[in-house]
Amino acid sequence: MIMAADTDYTPPFTNLESGFGKDGNEVSVMKDEKSENSDDSKQTVNGKPPRHLSVVRHSISTATLLSPSDLDSCAGLTGINFPSDLISNYVPSFRSGSCAEKGPKLNMEDEHICIDDLPLHLGDVAGFPLPGAFYGVFDGHGGTDAASFIRSNILKLIVDNSFFPACFEKAIKTAYLKADYAFADNSSLDISSGTTALTALISGRKMIVANAGDCRAVLGKRGKAIEMSKDHKPNYTSEKLRIEKLGGAIYDGYLNGQLSVSRALGDWHMKGSKGSACPLSAEPELQETLLTEDDEFLIMGCDGLWDVMSSQCAVTMARKELMLHNDPERCSRELVREALKRNTCDNLTVIVICFSPDPPPRIEIAPSRVRRSISAEGLNLLKGVLDGNL
Repeated sequence: MIMAADTDYTPPFTNLESGFGKDGNEVSVMKDEKSENSDDSKQTVNGKPPRHLSVVRHSISTATLLSPSDLDSCAGLTGINFPSDLISNYVPSFRSGSCAEKGPKLNMEDEHICIDDLPLHLGDVAGFPLPGAFYGVFDGHGGTDAASFIRSNILKLIVDNSFFPACFEKAIKTAYLKADYAFADNSSLDISSGTTALTALISGRKMIVANAGDCRAVLGKRGKAIEMSKDHKPNYTSEKLRIEKLGGAIYDGYLNGQLSVSRALGDWHMKGSKGSACPLSAEPELQETLLTEDDEFLIMGCDGLWDVMSSQCAVTMARKELMLHNDPERCSRELVREALKRNTCDNLTVIVICFSPDPPPRIEIAPSRVRRSISAEGLNLLKGVLDGNL
């Protein structure tokens, strides 16, 4: 994440976030598809790869972005129905690898967490379906205090929530806001530092991705990239409308001229009193899906990766690597190495989570009248090139 030049971190901390506020201003992915895509088309001007538009559309039909009203009505294990998938006997397994590099920056401000066996980590938690896992990427800015604090406390706040495990969605959303408040109350930390927060909680086949900021989670589904989170940039239409309605302003892509993201935990010099609505929000957006045999792996990364690589390119590269050596840690290192080759200007943190002990299978293409000699992975990569997405 990038802070505006000459940003002052010393103002009094009289700003705090509306944590659980029901501002009613969130717009779903489906409502924002046209407007968000128009924002994506402008990213090439800033030297960043545009989001793959076909990927975004595909993700809408595959997973669901949960709105505040969905969370309010959550009772028990509710959420999205997957009629054809619910009868499946598929049970995923989890193994992960990660890589974190300082990159060209002077200091490393990222944090991350990988827990492949969450029930073992938690001990006896009644009602938690097996198997389970938890992962997170936290991209700090203005120092390391916020990222370190959130990384150390977010899972405990989720598990200790009264909604856990009956309603994961409410537990996760409430935990983000409580973590933000707890950080503000810690007098030993620099509460003007901040962090984005991207987490993935998996229980059985249900995966819930929560995001506040510009880290991104991308699901690899038989070689196809499915975006499981939405970047929170100030100039994206839905975020811009929310910011301006709450009295904020955007200058050259920066929220109030200071911050390149519109949602973050910490940064209390930019927030108001606890419980009040403000332009910089710590409230995450949640997206969930039910894993199937076609879901091969999940890539979670900070914006240092996505600034120089499209979602489809990362999935194509990761799949190729996993087919060669089936090592998620080595795969994450290769993604970081490639981002460095592409001259990323930020810290780099990448987690690769595999949902099977076996490598991704070779995709067989049904015979057709037209002869071709390119693999399915190659077709996906070629499509990204033709779309100007690499």
